[in-house]
Amino acid sequence: MKEDEALERLADRMGILPSFHDLGGTKRCISPETQKALLQANGLDVGSEALIREALAEETARDEERTCPAQVILNSRARSALDFGAGAQWRLHDDGSDGVLAEGGGEESISLPPLPSGVYDLVVQFADRTETVLVLVAPPRLPQVEEVTRRARLWGLNAALYGLQSHRNAGLGDYEDLARIGEIAASQGAGFIGINPVHAMGAEEDEAISPYSPSHRGFLNTTNIALDRIPGLGASVTAREVLERTRLSAARLRGSALVQYADHRALHRPALEALYEVYCREADTNSRADFSSWVNAAGPDLSAFAAYEAATEQHGPDWRAWSGEVKKLERAEPAPRRARMEYHSWLQWVADRQLTAAQERVRSRGMALGLYVDLAVGSRRGGAETWCEADVVAEGVSIGAPPDHLSPGGQNWNLAAFAPRKLQARKYAPFRRILQQSMRKAGILRIDHVLGLMRSYWVPDDGSPGGYVRQPFEALIALIKIEAERASAVVVGEDLGLVPEGFRAHMRQNGFYGYSVLQYEKDQSGHFRDPSDYGSQVLACFGTHDTPTLAGFAKGRDIDWWRGLGWIGDVDEVKVRARRAADVAVLGNLAKKNNRSSDPVFQSVHTALARSPAELVAVQLDDVVGETEAQNLPGTIDEHPNWRRKCKVPLDAFSASAELQTVAQWMRDSERVAKPADQKEA
Repeated sequence: MKEDEALERLADRMGILPSFHDLGGTKRCISPETQKALLQANGLDVGSEALIREALAEETARDEERTCPAQVILNSRARSALDFGAGAQWRLHDDGSDGVLAEGGGEESISLPPLPSGVYDLVVQFADRTETVLVLVAPPRLPQVEEVTRRARLWGLNAALYGLQSHRNAGLGDYEDLARIGEIAASQGAGFIGINPVHAMGAEEDEAISPYSPSHRGFLNTTNIALDRIPGLGASVTAREVLERTRLSAARLRGSALVQYADHRALHRPALEALYEVYCREADTNSRADFSSWVNAAGPDLSAFAAYEAATEQHGPDWRAWSGEVKKLERAEPAPRRARMEYHSWLQWVADRQLTAAQERVRSRGMALGLYVDLAVGSRRGGAETWCEADVVAEGVSIGAPPDHLSPGGQNWNLAAFAPRKLQARKYAPFRRILQQSMRKAGILRIDHVLGLMRSYWVPDDGSPGGYVRQPFEALIALIKIEAERASAVVVGEDLGLVPEGFRAHMRQNGFYGYSVLQYEKDQSGHFRDPSDYGSQVLACFGTHDTPTLAGFAKGRDIDWWRGLGWIGDVDEVKVRARRAADVAVLGNLAKKNNRSSDPVFQSVHTALARSPAELVAVQLDDVVGETEAQNLPGTIDEHPNWRRKCKVPLDAFSASAELQTVAQWMRDSERVAKPADQKEA
């Protein structure tokens, strides 16, 4: 066998696609250099022809040695006859348990009883060997809006949590602000309140501010902790003194138009440390008991995360910069940092309890789904997630995007990827924990770049061109369905851009809601699709964090930036502005309307969205207040105030917002009701 043939066969076994078509329709074939880089990322040594053949032989033998498949996916609550294991003895265990749920043997096949959704181990005993099969038992579909809420169509409000302004926060929106904006939205009949990802950013991280570049997606951002809502300190005079000092010091930060992250950290971190000391001395018995039981339930995953956070205090937030000896020491001996681990566990408990309280408060106000949270594509490569889950991370690659007409060199997002076979060997535990964390306190989960469940574009560190790696698509979908059923959560898959034929239909069949962003909803002629033609199983909105606001779109604020940054020249600018003027004219006529708004485009867009068949419609807080600047301008870092801009209307004033009340009335006019049909107003 020639080296190229062995390499291709090995690459195929490891899910590396031989080619793909870019957005321009050009077929791009994967080079041998890329194949080798991606194989190494999966943990294979392919440094020579002999090693390639050896790896292929080992992979082939491993698969051929098995009589049973490595995993099966079954429907929950249905009897299942498996077409393997004839004559063998077998027993079924719940994942992580030694208890036997079912057993048998000697039959033509294995027949499993109806099972609730979950993850199981099927142990099959042949005469000469034992094989274990991972069994994923999932419902046929994800929860649907009407099933969960008894409402057919809902609307909600999307806001940038970090940008919320209030008289009481420390210069950056916090979990108490989230609860309050949610209560305000609920009072106007909103069914959900959406926010940016609130994944852990890293206790010692001073550079990363994008919520889509977290340290660990399985834990929470402690930067958003509300200092005046620490559990167990309500009666503490000392805590009130700390809060008063902090409130006075934060006045300047609250008055700034942009979030001052460095100044906020310099104020917020010492305040948390001081409040923790007060907690250790004065906290009430109930909160102490709750903290203890929460830590015990979180188990070794929390311990690993807390150990990493504690280690970063001495060694820095990026473990890749630590010396080899330090890495070994921190993995082997977390005991010297027990006190600091306790502190970082406490921070996570506080964040968890505050986010849980926010969900409980908005739901108690009649918000049908409550929090709508976002799951980032991946974590920073030098952060806590890659440290804690090192055995499933793909080595020497980053998640990115292939070359297209906007980015001829492709994109490198500097985010870590899970290696599929490594992940399956761990029974997908890291992925499951991330889902559980995200869904536990939310009614809606939005999965960013949902195509990544099917295939992920990896960019090698060695400079080789990137390539796509197949993911365990059906297994990941099954796990999402399992966790969503447990949490009664609706799931939205961000499926913008070019996706393989049949992808969206397959996702809808499994219960995923699509993502219809009006700015991108154009036909092949470049004309906007009328929202009345949208599907029902979607969340529809005008824009996202990466697009212009409605006012910014109408005024061409994004075009101003393109021109100022030199991305377009004079001739292109004229053409682009002419197209934009035509687009704005179309937007202004999407819906017949009575003149109830000073901004006819704003009214037309939101009336059309409200009347659309989409079961979910999201209204951007930025659009309600008339903001012109986008939250993020893709392709920039410091040139644009990404992830820094605050909402120009503070929460205290927003509760009386005429614009919000008007939007809410448009939603009511289109029967996006706040209460189920059989529930009368008190």
